[in-house]
Amino acid sequence: MQIPVYLFTGFLEAGKTKFIQETMEDARFNNGEKTLILLCEEGVEEFEPQKFSSPNVFIEVVEDEEDLTPTLLTSLIKKYSAKRVLVEYNGMWQLSSLINALPNNLIIAQEFMFAEAATILNYNQNMRSLVVDKLQNAELIVFNRYNENINKMELHKLVRGINTRAQIAYEFASGDVEYDDIEDPLPFDRDADIVEVEDKDYAYFYRDVAENLKFYNGKVVKFRCVVAKNHKLTSTQLVIGRHIMTCCVDDITFAGYLLLGDADIFKDFESREWAIVTAKINLEHNKLYGRTGPVLKLKSIEKAAPPEVEVATFY
Repeated sequence: MQIPVYLFTGFLEAGKTKFIQETMEDARFNNGEKTLILLCEEGVEEFEPQKFSSPNVFIEVVEDEEDLTPTLLTSLIKKYSAKRVLVEYNGMWQLSSLINALPNNLIIAQEFMFAEAATILNYNQNMRSLVVDKLQNAELIVFNRYNENINKMELHKLVRGINTRAQIAYEFASGDVEYDDIEDPLPFDRDADIVEVEDKDYAYFYRDVAENLKFYNGKVVKFRCVVAKNHKLTSTQLVIGRHIMTCCVDDITFAGYLLLGDADIFKDFESREWAIVTAKINLEHNKLYGRTGPVLKLKSIEKAAPPEVEVATFY
C-alpha cells in the first residue's frame, strides 16, 4: 500500500509549523487517520498536539540529515501504523536526502514551500542553490508576513524563474491571503513570423519550447548559439544551443537542438564557434533525442561573436 507524504519546505521561521498546526486542527484533514509528523527543524514555534482534531498524530524528531534513511522511515511507519506522513523539512538540507530515504511505498503527494517575504531574496542571493532546491517542485509557495512595501514582482520573478506551475500566495500579518495573478508575458514575440530571441532570453525560450512543443511546430526562430560537432553527427548535422545555469555553477548544462542543413555550409564551422542561426522547427523523432523533439531545419547561419554573458540564466 502506498503511503502519501505531504512535504513542507522553507527556511527557519518561514511559517511551516503554523501551517501544519492549523492543518492538524482541521477535522476535514485530520479525521482520525494515523498520521506521522517528521520534524526535521525545530524553531521558536512548537506544535500543540492537544489542539489537534484527532489524537492519532505522532511526532518524531530527526535531528541530523544523515539520519534520514529508508530503514528509519520504514521502522517509524511500522511503529505507528501510519497511513500518511507530514514532513516539516529543514531548509538547510537538500531535498535529495529525503527523496533517497523514502522507501518504495512512500510517495510524495504534495509539496509546499513557505518563505518569509522580507528575507527570501537575501536567502536567494546568498544560498541560491538551497532556494532553487525548495522552489523547483513545490505546488504552492506561500510568502508569509507580506506587506505592501515588499516588491511583489521580485518575489513573483524569483518563483517563475524556477517554477512556472506553482501557485503563489502572499499572506499578510493579519492572516489575509492574496493569490498571485501577475501575467507572465514572454520576453519575445512567439507569434511573430520569425521568433527572434535576444541573448538574455535564451533560457526562457528553451524552457518555453520544452513546455509548448506543439505550438512551436513549424515556427521559424532566430537566436545566437554555440556550435557543437562530434563523431555521432553526420556532415549535414550540427548541435546548436547555449549553456544554462539555473542556480549555481554546479548545475550548468548545455541546452541545445539538432540542426539540419547543408554539408558545404557546415564544414566551415567548428565546435565552440558562435553563430546566429535562423531555422524552422519541426517536431520529429530523432535518435539524438531518443524521442520526438524539435529538429531545426536551417534557413541561414552566420558566424558571430560570443554574447556578453555566455551562460544563459533565468535571472
